[in-house]
Amino acid sequence: MTKKRNWKRLAVILVVAAVALAVIIPVAVLAVSKLFTAQEHAVRTDWSFETGDVIAELEEWQVDFAEAELGEGLRAIQLVPQDIGEEGFTFYDLEVQQRLDGALQDIKTTQGMSWTATTPLAVLNPFGTGSNGLYLYFETEQDTKVTYTIHVEADGISDFTAEAADASGKEYTRNHEFQLIGLVPGERNEVTLTMTGTWGNTRQVVRFSVDMPETSSGYSTRLEVTEGSSDQPQAEGLFAMMRVNGYLGYGFFFDDDGVMRYEMVLEGYGFDRLLFDGDEILTCVSSSKLARIDGLGRVTRIYTLDGYDLHHDIGYGADGELLALAEEVGGETVEDRLLSIDLETGEVTQLLDFSQLMEPYFEMTRKVGPTDDFFWQAGEWDWLHLNSLQYMPEDDSLIVSSRETSAIIKVKGLHSQPELDWLAGDERFWQDTPYAGLCLTQEGDFVPQYGQHCVEYLADGEEDGVYYLAVYNNNYWSLNSRDFTLEVADSVGTGLYLTDDETSQVYVYRIDENNRTFALEDSFDVPYSSIVSNGSQCGEQGNWVVNSGVAMVFGEYDANGELIREYAYECTMQNYRTFKYEMNIWFR
Repeated sequence: MTKKRNWKRLAVILVVAAVALAVIIPVAVLAVSKLFTAQEHAVRTDWSFETGDVIAELEEWQVDFAEAELGEGLRAIQLVPQDIGEEGFTFYDLEVQQRLDGALQDIKTTQGMSWTATTPLAVLNPFGTGSNGLYLYFETEQDTKVTYTIHVEADGISDFTAEAADASGKEYTRNHEFQLIGLVPGERNEVTLTMTGTWGNTRQVVRFSVDMPETSSGYSTRLEVTEGSSDQPQAEGLFAMMRVNGYLGYGFFFDDDGVMRYEMVLEGYGFDRLLFDGDEILTCVSSSKLARIDGLGRVTRIYTLDGYDLHHDIGYGADGELLALAEEVGGETVEDRLLSIDLETGEVTQLLDFSQLMEPYFEMTRKVGPTDDFFWQAGEWDWLHLNSLQYMPEDDSLIVSSRETSAIIKVKGLHSQPELDWLAGDERFWQDTPYAGLCLTQEGDFVPQYGQHCVEYLADGEEDGVYYLAVYNNNYWSLNSRDFTLEVADSVGTGLYLTDDETSQVYVYRIDENNRTFALEDSFDVPYSSIVSNGSQCGEQGNWVVNSGVAMVFGEYDANGELIREYAYECTMQNYRTFKYEMNIWFR
């Protein structure tokens, strides 16, 4: 009897333990997942950095001058705000930026100092926004332009050569002020400056070495590079990696050899994309803040989105307007708002609430549940999940990508009377909704996009009302906000990670609004990524930069979709996007 009781007791214990685990594990996984997604909203609280000895204190600007520890080859300083350790401090504050700029101007004009190419004013990361950016200021006797080459002894790192974009905007000048970009963190960098006159003659050559500190983020300075089959040249510029999970609060810029050339330090979150305006960029610097940053790394304007969090894309709208996809903090739904930001006044206006614009469909949806594919969003009403925007100024319309519905959506009359114009995707999804009649008809035999990202205008068509869109087709079907079943082709993935031989694709769609059709004009396969990612053209030759975020690779492809080079990187689950930019705020 005793043995039977012991076995029964053991059986009860095992059953209770199994039930407990069945409850605890999903709760634990959900808690970890929530913590993971919460990182996007975290704000940097520690801005401190290593310096040498403090050599001067400027009380007027509340800024200290400290020695920069860059080895024996170049004497440089660092500007340290005296309140850098106080609660709430951030470099993305115009008052802080003005103090740093004032201190910098003071030292530039210090009496008795002569800043020449051989004895330049050198400041490491003067405005706190780029850990390995080196500010240089010096004068020359004649008008010259400056080119520079950075040489590193380490195997596999090619010389980096660029023409500096002077802060004056002039090609030739006697007062040179620029940010030297390209110094490799953790390496001794041998720098050669060449001053060239207006007739093309070399006026002066100066050499110095810089022992750069390691990255602030701890991210690797080298990516794994694999050569592709195409022998076409790569486009000019640097790859900008955006929102690398595990390293949020930074933006990384890599050259064609997969070598880090710049580490931008942000307040949190990460880039959605960079927008260029003259000698400045406009980009996200935290989940609720955007900033203008010039070529010196100086923040010239801040836009704060009180009550909203950014999500997934920004872009220029009508004249003087920035558009941003966002969600209302504490709102019932997520990732379904469009904001308008006046770039002159900074005023933020909610332009569209899609839950109102598409209310009949919204009422058919539900919150994400713990047994859905996107269980980490359990409890969130992510019914549309907008992930890219494209403003069309010709008819004041907006094209957005909705991952959750696997649809591309056009809204007309954006600034007057917004209403849906059309939807492009699998028409079966909309059959039992009020929007079945707005679906463009698929022209041709192809598998439409599923879970797509980064829909961008590509080119005009042969007549008015016809144009081409570039689409990263994740080729992944998942629905988490509606009890609806859709049979998809065998080639379409249904798992977050690669399980068989699935691929994603870059699609080029031909949109014909006159005949209300969409057709697949061109496509090529890329590594499978169920979520995030982008495929965007770059360079004059029409190359493509394609990031497959879950696969943790990006590549540059030629105009025909043949791989030139692929780059593997490290992250936690995904990197959101990678673009390639010429970065004309730094290089001429």
